[in-house]
Amino acid sequence: MWKLILLLVGLLTVVLLGLSLVDMAGGDEISARADLLGVPSGGEGYARAIAARNWQFPRDYGAHPDFQTEWWYYTGNLADEEGRRFGYQFTIFRRAIAPAPARADSASEWRSNQVYMAHFTVTDVEGGAFYQSQRFSRGGANLAGAETDPLYHVWLEDWSATAQDAAAAYTRIQAATPEAAIDLRLEQVKPPALQGDGGLSPKGGGAGNASYYYSLSRLLTGGQITIGDRVYRVSGASWMDHEFGTSALGENAVGWDWFGLHLDDDRELMLGRIRLAGGGSESVFGGLYVLPDGSTRRIAHDDFTLAVTDTWLSPHTGAVYPAGWEVRVDIGESEPLSLALTPLLADQELHEGIPYWEGAVRITGDATGYGYAELTGYAGTMNGRF
Repeated sequence: MWKLILLLVGLLTVVLLGLSLVDMAGGDEISARADLLGVPSGGEGYARAIAARNWQFPRDYGAHPDFQTEWWYYTGNLADEEGRRFGYQFTIFRRAIAPAPARADSASEWRSNQVYMAHFTVTDVEGGAFYQSQRFSRGGANLAGAETDPLYHVWLEDWSATAQDAAAAYTRIQAATPEAAIDLRLEQVKPPALQGDGGLSPKGGGAGNASYYYSLSRLLTGGQITIGDRVYRVSGASWMDHEFGTSALGENAVGWDWFGLHLDDDRELMLGRIRLAGGGSESVFGGLYVLPDGSTRRIAHDDFTLAVTDTWLSPHTGAVYPAGWEVRVDIGESEPLSLALTPLLADQELHEGIPYWEGAVRITGDATGYGYAELTGYAGTMNGRF
């Protein structure tokens, strides 16, 4: 869905005014000012998601700098051998601040027209704890970037997702803070699932108000999660979204509710609502149903309903978020699929920067499983923020 590439005023201020950077090799602090190519503008000069795309993988796992915004988004539900459950989110965002690329002959290694942001969270369900962290950087001096030559690699300093083979069938994710860390190996078992119309995913009216969007809906996952000084060997499943485009929410949109759901019978569902001011939701955006063999069916806006069954009051922001849902979705079978979604932990709100709720949920009803939900616009409208 529309992840938070929200070009935070703070992020741009840091990049435009200069930034204290860490030399990852020597550990010395370097003070430098990037040679930037311009300041943020509207979408003029950037490519837009308008027509069908000729997808090429693994190339399209990498960056698309002709478009203004892009993100690589991983979430997963994992458990150790004793059944202790964890969730994680690892997302890297790219934003172009000018459509012109950096000159190859520039004398400054800091020269860049790209800024990057990363979010990393771990949910320790049994421990009742939610760990969150974010980072910012520029695209210069090898501090952050995305590439597929020779292998798929997306990074911000030492937080990274790195392919272990040429086809990117296996990927390693590493991120660490003093409180929590992940070192995970993900195996792709289904082909990329193209969202919307063959990967062209409209978000509102008007040409180009869309993104190119695919999901790796089931990634078998194993590795370790570290909480403090304790290491847990974990396994489970992850979901990956990759979107890029040049557009904004419609003027009446205030936020969105997004769900990536792993059913235990090897099916997946993506469901999304872009909420509008005064009630209602954007009719052009819906979801996707992924079958065990990797084939997909598009889910239209009117093919599913989301009924809120509970709420949670954030002690951090005062926002009231949905905290439970009854879902009915027509997946083209004889009867609609009826599911109940419940957060594994109430407090999974990221409240550094622009607040939003992103967390692990349990699935019960006609099918069982686990998934992730993202809820934005409850602690203030998202309109005008990207």
